[in-house]
Amino acid sequence: MSDIILFDGICNFCNSSVQFIINRDSKGRYQFASLQSNIAKELLKKHEIKDNLDTFVLIEGDRYYTKSSAALRICRHLKGMYPLLSLFTVIPTPVRDVFYNIISKNRYKWFGKQESCMLPSPEIRKRFLD
Repeated sequence: MSDIILFDGICNFCNSSVQFIINRDSKGRYQFASLQSNIAKELLKKHEIKDNLDTFVLIEGDRYYTKSSAALRICRHLKGMYPLLSLFTVIPTPVRDVFYNIISKNRYKWFGKQESCMLPSPEIRKRFLD
């Protein structure tokens, strides 16, 4: 099974991040579900992850990652120079997450939000979980 990324489906920044990942995930490693979806709620419950997150979540098998840890793990598998960003894992997680939290708390103000979740094109629809 593919790794799963749970994201805020009404956040413009989050939706742009998903598009960014899709465009650089040439092997189709990642599947996606909005945090507002039923499947995301089931996955959060299954992995015992609190559901009022201000982050996206990466689920790899039985393990999950949030905030900067999720972002850096995702970068490891993207084409181009992005795997080099995973070198930032040497920085302690609490330090990395300070910057992540600033963006997360201001994402609606800075980037706006949508009235509903994005609708992917038919060719990438199969990578989104219902």
